[in-house]
Amino acid sequence: MLRGAIICPDPKLLAQLQDALAETHHAAIVRTVDRYLEGVDLVRFLRATAPEIVFLSVASSRKALELAGRIEAQTPGTQIVAVDREVNPEALVETMRAGIREFLAPPFEIDVIQQALQRLERILERKPPSIESTDLVLAFIPAKAGVGCSTIALNTSIALSRLPDTKTLLADFDLNCGMIDFMLQAESKYSISAAVENAHQMDEGLWDKLTTSRGDLDVIPAGRTAPGFRIDSLQIRYLLEFARRNYKVICTDLSGILEKFSIEILHEAREIFLVCTPEVPSLHLAREKLRFFRTMDLESRIKVLLNRAQKRSLIPVSEIEKVLGMPVFMSFPNDYVGVHKALTAGKHVNPASELGKGFQALAEAIRHPEKPHEEAGFFELLRSRKKPVPGQPGLLAS
Repeated sequence: MLRGAIICPDPKLLAQLQDALAETHHAAIVRTVDRYLEGVDLVRFLRATAPEIVFLSVASSRKALELAGRIEAQTPGTQIVAVDREVNPEALVETMRAGIREFLAPPFEIDVIQQALQRLERILERKPPSIESTDLVLAFIPAKAGVGCSTIALNTSIALSRLPDTKTLLADFDLNCGMIDFMLQAESKYSISAAVENAHQMDEGLWDKLTTSRGDLDVIPAGRTAPGFRIDSLQIRYLLEFARRNYKVICTDLSGILEKFSIEILHEAREIFLVCTPEVPSLHLAREKLRFFRTMDLESRIKVLLNRAQKRSLIPVSEIEKVLGMPVFMSFPNDYVGVHKALTAGKHVNPASELGKGFQALAEAIRHPEKPHEEAGFFELLRSRKKPVPGQPGLLAS
């Protein structure tokens, strides 16, 4: 079924068209607007709705044709259908000159509409609309509870949002122990459960209510503990499709329990950051998760983040890499005082601290992976070691 939207200031004409399109069962109207859109409003409408076809009232031909041109400029390939109360020869010629090939007017005969939609469908098969969409979906997942995954996810998201042209979303999918709203001292009325429940009918107005903004970072908290709440795969896809059109980077904070919806997010993610600490229980569970990820063909997307590292750790990084069978992508120093101050203030970790510099380095590595990075802090934050052989004897080797 074709995805359509209607822009029509005439309420009677709009209602007639909606009823006729519903009878065809060929086009799903996902949004109606009763005014001609301009500027930012138009951009947000197109990103939120992503229509394949826009049914556009040409009662005010100059405004309508200017709008049609802006739609083509923003989302090339989106098909326009001109709509008016009657077939006016002058309006018909103007719309044809503007590149609009379909014109509908009452009475909206079902056969006529069906034929027009079939013609448009053939065009869309050859050339679907080009809507800007990001592939930078990131998943942060802990090896075990308490390793600081949410701290890394939040602070990296904030660091990303401060980079030029990097509007960022952070969605907390930890339905059991979500901490993002607490860490920001936010009091949102809505949560990720409301977002997924409305994902199939999402628009920019509803999205603004669901998210809390901090500069160029938008946050959707996990809300109250909801261990029995179910999220299906289709809801995840709808939600991510919407977010991909509206953000440069999408960060997801997962529980580590590996729920079905978490697996769906991992498959959608371009990069998966597995967070662990240099402690035997954490490394054991990190290794087990890596084994599972290999069975899901996700290993190539995994990057290991070592949190609370120390200069003189009991377990050196080289030994950790042998245990995991994978290099440590980046390490973060143990800064209990700095994290505590950030939590009590509801803010990010001080960017000038060693830990803060680490989050900035990770953000830069995500946004510009092609650029070389220098060492940051008192030990290597980025590592480029040769990948160890999985199963090589080490501290936890069985």
